[in-house]
Amino acid sequence: MDTRDFSGEHHAFCAAYEDTLAFLEARQEACPLSLIDLEGELYHLTVYEGQDWGGRGVLKSAEIQGQISAYVTFIDAVKNKA
Repeated sequence: MDTRDFSGEHHAFCAAYEDTLAFLEARQEACPLSLIDLEGELYHLTVYEGQDWGGRGVLKSAEIQGQISAYVTFIDAVKNKA
């Protein structure tokens, strides 16, 4: 991936998305998770996202958004396989 044209936020989002998706795929292959487990983890990520009372900054926020997007993508793929 060529990141020279990406903003810091966009790069943080893409890196988190790709890393999280690869992590979820490896976990699913090693020990399959139920949709309930995956959706529970997604729920907790969204709660964490909303707890920005201390002002975590744009890069960390973009990273969390990337993780959430990866979970949504992965959950959709699992649902479509079922």
